[in-house]
Amino acid sequence: KPHKTVFGQSNSLNGTLTDWPLDVNDSSNQDSTNGKTGQRIIDCEETMLRSTTILTVRKGKDVALGGDGQVTLGDTVIKHSAKKIRKIHQNSVLIGFAGTAADGLTLFEKLEKKLDQYRHLQRAAHELVQDWRGDRVLRRVEALMIAADAEASYLISGNGDLIMPDDGVLAIGSGGSIALAAARALLQQTALSPTEIVIEALKITSQICIYTNDTIELIDLSE
Repeated sequence: KPHKTVFGQSNSLNGTLTDWPLDVNDSSNQDSTNGKTGQRIIDCEETMLRSTTILTVRKGKDVALGGDGQVTLGDTVIKHSAKKIRKIHQNSVLIGFAGTAADGLTLFEKLEKKLDQYRHLQRAAHELVQDWRGDRVLRRVEALMIAADAEASYLISGNGDLIMPDDGVLAIGSGGSIALAAARALLQQTALSPTEIVIEALKITSQICIYTNDTIELIDLSE
């Protein structure tokens, strides 16, 4: 038989098919639940719940980070007030995650340990990315994280990304692109504070993204 390879259309934010090549001639690729060759549907408990918009905005050393509270499993909203953000390292660092609760807590704990060790967010984030990418267990964690202190904000991912934005605005999750656009417009065209921008941008996002609600939690750092 001719050799064929199928790529699943994978999106780590809403979870579905595998994103590695599958040999459709290999019987080991038969899905145990639906019997289809070449498509292994990941169980919903393994995938990231499509539930999150996390946004951070910075003006100088004033920085705010907020997130909505909705958790969606499939086509059902199962929680309205989930906690996806927190302060760590003696309340000097703001963090928020998009991913499963277990993966998010794992990243929180890992970053906090790195902060205790290095006492500098950029160095701690860099070391976390190295561990995340290299550790065989940790790299199975499917999540994105934003971390911010008084000096800078970072987007951290398991792909080895450590991104610091040019304009102080970062967003992740289902409604991330909407929140990012709204926050940038408000930052450029108004005199609102970072806290006010985060709230307004997340409200706008909740009106457009079906995986985001208007139950907004917010934390901030200011001079």
